[in-house]
Amino acid sequence: MYDIVIRNGTIYDGSGQDSYVGDIALRNQFIEKIETSITDCGKIEMDATDLAVAPGFINMLSWANESLIADGRSQSDIRQGVTLEVMGEGNSMGPWNEALKKDRISRQGDIKYNIEWTKLSQYLHFLVKRGISCNIGSFVGATTVRRYVVGDENREPTAAELKQMQDLVSEAMREGAFGVSSALIYAPAAYAKTDELIALAIAAAEYGGMYCSHLRSEGSAFLEALDEFLEIAKTANIKAEIYHLKVAGRPNWSKIDQAIAKIEDARKKGLKVTASMYMYTAAATGFDAAMPTWVQEGGEKQWIERLKDPTIRERLIGEMKIDSKEWENGLLHAGPEGILLVEFKNEKLKPLIGKTLAKVAKARGKSPEETIMDLILEDHSQVGVVYFWMSEDNVRKQLSLPWVSFCSDSSSLATEGIFLKSSKHPRAYGNVARLLGKYVREEKIITMAEAIRRLTALPASNLGLDRRGSLKPGYFADVVVFDPAKIADLSTYEKPHQYSIGVEHVFVNGTQVLKDGEHTGALPGQVVNGPGKAL
Repeated sequence: MYDIVIRNGTIYDGSGQDSYVGDIALRNQFIEKIETSITDCGKIEMDATDLAVAPGFINMLSWANESLIADGRSQSDIRQGVTLEVMGEGNSMGPWNEALKKDRISRQGDIKYNIEWTKLSQYLHFLVKRGISCNIGSFVGATTVRRYVVGDENREPTAAELKQMQDLVSEAMREGAFGVSSALIYAPAAYAKTDELIALAIAAAEYGGMYCSHLRSEGSAFLEALDEFLEIAKTANIKAEIYHLKVAGRPNWSKIDQAIAKIEDARKKGLKVTASMYMYTAAATGFDAAMPTWVQEGGEKQWIERLKDPTIRERLIGEMKIDSKEWENGLLHAGPEGILLVEFKNEKLKPLIGKTLAKVAKARGKSPEETIMDLILEDHSQVGVVYFWMSEDNVRKQLSLPWVSFCSDSSSLATEGIFLKSSKHPRAYGNVARLLGKYVREEKIITMAEAIRRLTALPASNLGLDRRGSLKPGYFADVVVFDPAKIADLSTYEKPHQYSIGVEHVFVNGTQVLKDGEHTGALPGQVVNGPGKAL
């Protein structure tokens, strides 16, 4: 007898091929059998007539690293069918030395926690020990290993320091990291030269890992940043992925066509280059993306101290009004009316959540540039903001590309408790549902089979996962059952804390974590390792 038999479902196996109606049998953690009709019974029998059955979805860029500490149920993503959270964009939760641990504790916002680990692998097992509903894995951050060795200084590492950084990447790869990642618009990551990134990518490539990157620019120097990314991939001979492909700022939107042509040319020449994206025209990060990186050298404390200096403030006001290829000017890309305040550490500032920078600046009688600096000082943080700076036409254009997978670039939340103390970008609650509802069912930009392939088998192949990403006998039983006629996102910028609808059942490693649209409370999540762990 099987543990579970899901009957009469419309099966999308992850290959991108046409769906078919059939049955799936699960036993222990695995898929036991897939046939048009399974005669043997299951301890649990489930009728999936008129429902889609798919492999568990993979979130290729997740910031659930702290939210899962607060609530391991991963509600906002589990309710969309996400069974694997891939973390580590530039910064990873290890390796950390004592200085990095102290810094992380000082930066904690609403979610507070003790740091009981040093290595990245220890952090992942820490989460599993606490109990999580989803599977997890991570890249090791190029920024993290740089800070571990060099600190927050704007300088090149010595030869010995670079070797130490490579050794940290190699160690993380042997312990299961998917590869090495960078986020190059932010300090101190922006201080890394191309050769440094190539060296770290080479270390990851030795273990079959990937290089993933938030490009050095998504705006005025977007094409130049893409050239650097392709150079790193080619020189290091490594699979490479662009995090959350997008072009920021109306004057730059037309560059997407040149970028796609560059990437497809590189792919034709043999480079294994892919990208991920989310389904919105707004990004979410901090005010550090609206300020030149020189003022942030030395870390957050030094940055905040500099903002108290009238001379530096005057210089910054001038630079923040001018477009530059040297740093990402989020203020110019979005404009004050296109910047939404969503997250503060300071309780006194939380009433500003949901207001635009333009509105707050006007109320305070100050310029947008001064207001940004003042809010950073008052909150003692980079402040969480949403930037409306992308094009809907580009979203549709990128969605049509067969080498693009999907990511939320956000944490996994719940509509209760500590998460309600801040606002969020709606992508935390609706990215996958928006893809399958709005862009697949309603706009028909791609087929359901193709969307599911790019949520499952494509990222699983890129990451080198073992027996995940497809519905096949012998594969781990990460399975999603959803209603293709009903799946939809409800989260908005005004009211983000709303779950998506339409996902009925979710299994993680053979255990049901969502039943009839409600969380079961089960916490069967495991650490998923990269290819280096097996060497």
